[in-house]
Amino acid sequence: MSRVVVISTGGTIASRAGSNGASLASDDAGALLARLPFDVGVPVEGRDVLCVGSYLLTPPDMAGIVWAIRAALADESVLGVVVTHGTDTMEETAFLAELTHDDDRPVVFTGAQLPADAPDTDGPRNLADAIAVAASPAARGRGVLIAFGGSVFGARGTRKTHTVAANAFATPDAGPLGYVRQGEVTFIASPERFPALDLEDLNGVRVDIVAFYPGADTAALDAVIAAGAAGIVLEATGAGNGNLALRDAVARLTAAGVVVALSTRVHAGPVAGLYGNGGGADLVEAGAIPTGVLRPSQARILLTALIARYHRDPERVAEELAKRSSTSSAVRPKSASV
Repeated sequence: MSRVVVISTGGTIASRAGSNGASLASDDAGALLARLPFDVGVPVEGRDVLCVGSYLLTPPDMAGIVWAIRAALADESVLGVVVTHGTDTMEETAFLAELTHDDDRPVVFTGAQLPADAPDTDGPRNLADAIAVAASPAARGRGVLIAFGGSVFGARGTRKTHTVAANAFATPDAGPLGYVRQGEVTFIASPERFPALDLEDLNGVRVDIVAFYPGADTAALDAVIAAGAAGIVLEATGAGNGNLALRDAVARLTAAGVVVALSTRVHAGPVAGLYGNGGGADLVEAGAIPTGVLRPSQARILLTALIARYHRDPERVAEELAKRSSTSSAVRPKSASV
């Protein structure tokens, strides 16, 4: 029987207040599906994979979720997959799924900003919307999506942009791909996509994010290298700027086979080598790879996946990182509705 599979991993959508008032993930897939606000018009099967806040997830945990997605899609009768997930790190898991997704059928991530025991929780509506997207023929071929607050986003370049607001996600450099209203799905664009990567074992692959700020030295950079980092994502300022000490450290590390990705703390816009004297032009000349519009969270996932795939070949990792970052997150207009 054709159906949508809902994979439950925890998060706010599954959370209820504990004895001390703090919310903890507790509801299973069956409880989530029992609260759907209307008939979604398609059979749905729930599967429990995890039940934790997404701030506790590791890259191997995220890979486990991706394997669960693949297991669901091994059944040809499955129309699509929905993953309920905490919002804190949804952008990472969804992007890992997108990097490795080689099936036309949609995978749709969703969650909630208000816990399951809140009288006005947004979880049931978001879940119903995500199921509608997963079942929609118009979603096929669009890769891994995030359905939240009535909007549908491509995984690449999408991130959480508000800590508590209901409309918590955005793709700052491209905007939504479509919308959902009462089970009706409308797409206005298609995402730019790349060939799928093989999903490798991420255990033991250490990639750290190191923030640059006024007056920063290389102490944090040196510490993560001493801890065994095989790759580093620099969270630079502006379009990707640091200082002379950082430039010299990047040159030393890349010469030693450490892959350095260059991102920024700025909300929107591409990373670009514009300035000297330790700025982005110098960092790129020293060997850092600009990550386009990928911010540190997703740049780290991409670099982790590439190191796992090509771990004996840092030059290949750097080449693939540059290739897969060279996008503006542009979308191609393409209207369709179901």
